[in-house]
Amino acid sequence: MPLVRRPVLATLMALTLAAAPLRAGADVTVFAAASLTTALDRVAAAWTAQTGQTATLSYAGSSALARQIQQGAPADIFISASTDWIEALAASGDLRPGTRRDILGNRLVLIAHGPDAPPVTLDATLDLPALLRGGRLAMALVDAVPAGVYGKAALTHLGLWDAVAPQVAQADNVRAALAFVARAEAPLGIVYATDAAAEDRVTVIGTFPADSHAPITYPAAITAQSDSPQAHAFLAFLASDSARPIWQDHGFTVLD
Repeated sequence: MPLVRRPVLATLMALTLAAAPLRAGADVTVFAAASLTTALDRVAAAWTAQTGQTATLSYAGSSALARQIQQGAPADIFISASTDWIEALAASGDLRPGTRRDILGNRLVLIAHGPDAPPVTLDATLDLPALLRGGRLAMALVDAVPAGVYGKAALTHLGLWDAVAPQVAQADNVRAALAFVARAEAPLGIVYATDAAAEDRVTVIGTFPADSHAPITYPAAITAQSDSPQAHAFLAFLASDSARPIWQDHGFTVLD
């Protein structure tokens, strides 16, 4: 199940397609990648404080959210953790043309459970199966969810994927992979740097080289079926001077 947190000023919806009540009381409904949870909760709270408008936030893997939008889920804005899924929605006619904005960047890291794990060098010499000591490597779905896709690409680039693939435990989204490591259900995991910063029970033991995977970009756009008069304003607020320090405080790179 997707890992979600309930903010004070933004109500999270259940991830179902039979969700007509979502519109009640909400000025804008946002489907967002799970890795944005902590930061976007704060951005939505700032939006509410400044405008008096409300946002309904739904977090999951970008792939799951994109498919729900294609099937008619009532989202006004989609924020993906990769360009692939926003482009898929554009191709299927489910985004309003001309509204896409690339708002954020991130880094990919290897995490371990606990505060005292020693650092490692992420290169072709790393014996990742030995580090796991019979345990699992927690990752988001490696063929669908952006964090998992980036992670598999990075491991493949470094020549490490084939050896460790049998020990990978795949989760529905990156926050679920983070939770596996935080709860010591997996000794290691691959998540975004911003996810690791949000969880005190894990330690970053290595950052993947930037050239080992495609750039991590978070694009956002308004959906084709949105009828919210606040959608354009909220989309602009995501890249505003009010939102910028919140994103940066959580470790995101803000893209101009």
